[in-house]
Amino acid sequence: MNPSLTKSQFRSLWLKAQGLDETHPFGKGPKATTEIVKHLGYVQIDTIHVIERSHHHILYTRNPDYKRAHLHQAQSKDKSVFEYWTHALAYIATDDFKYFIPAMKRRKKNPHSWYGPIAKPDMQKVFGLIKKDGPISIRDIDDDVLVDKDHPWASKKPSKKAMQVAFNGGDLVICERQGMLKKYELTLRHFGWDKLPKAATTAEVLDYEIDRALKAQAVVSIDSICYLQNAQRKKDILKRIEARVRKGLLLSVTVEGCEKVKFWAKPEILDGEIDRANELTHILSPFDPLVIQRKRFHMFFDYDHRFEAYLPKEKRKYGYFTLPVIIGDKAVAVLDLKADRQQQKLLMQQWSWLGKHKSQNNKKLIEQELHRFEKFQLEK
Repeated sequence: MNPSLTKSQFRSLWLKAQGLDETHPFGKGPKATTEIVKHLGYVQIDTIHVIERSHHHILYTRNPDYKRAHLHQAQSKDKSVFEYWTHALAYIATDDFKYFIPAMKRRKKNPHSWYGPIAKPDMQKVFGLIKKDGPISIRDIDDDVLVDKDHPWASKKPSKKAMQVAFNGGDLVICERQGMLKKYELTLRHFGWDKLPKAATTAEVLDYEIDRALKAQAVVSIDSICYLQNAQRKKDILKRIEARVRKGLLLSVTVEGCEKVKFWAKPEILDGEIDRANELTHILSPFDPLVIQRKRFHMFFDYDHRFEAYLPKEKRKYGYFTLPVIIGDKAVAVLDLKADRQQQKLLMQQWSWLGKHKSQNNKKLIEQELHRFEKFQLEK
């Protein structure tokens, strides 16, 4: 018989794995930032700035003492995290760099069609400037001959395309962000390396992706490991999982009410009694790793999160940039918030209760968290 979990037990294991079951699971101060990124596997970056940007929000949720300067220190001074692509652009622990080198090599060999052909002089110009002057941003280049954009996110400056292609290929690294303005540096010089780490093999990358998911999710499925990846990747991951099951390193797990989905977990997390999640209140980013996999979040928290920022106002149900609120292991409300930085206020655009969770006690808990959340939003 496979071990069986209730949805409540599943949520408890998932919340603990996400670092949402206690207030300082990764310690305090700047070092906690690197520990959070290491544990979660990555922290997604997003540009939307209605409230504090998602990467800062995700880190704050797991470290109430988080300061924006902590991420700057990790990226630009300690160099313990770097930016690269997962399912989106994200912060990743530098210890994991080798697992992304194969993707860098693929992108270098076959740049995305968005970037089109890069003229050799444009690439030479960018590398020449960085080698001579050190890290630069696109604003430091003011003598480009401008060209027409070929897609909405493109730049008229050819040098920006060159920077992006060199970054995707691993030759440049984003060494610093000033707001969302990226500064690029030579990868080897930034890290003080003589050469790149040895690239992980295909098998090592697959195992890394499985381990990353197990650490951050506790109980995994093929879809949760391979979020937004193709069918072949899922087949390759499944083979590695099945090999671990045969060796007794993973157990197949049945979840009550989700019997059609295959789940796996390490045997040790299923030993003994599974404690109910602590009654902590969290206002979550829509890009939080607990929420971003919408189907999984819906399956276990009974709330189908809608990202409505790109919908016309009349078609929105919950608001422009909505944030799910959990208390303990329940999704209880959705808040549409906006930071008025000029007036130094956090504005409540819309408060929507979920299910039967409307109560004076829940309202009080959310208001207490909102007070703390507002301080984080508005601090300089």
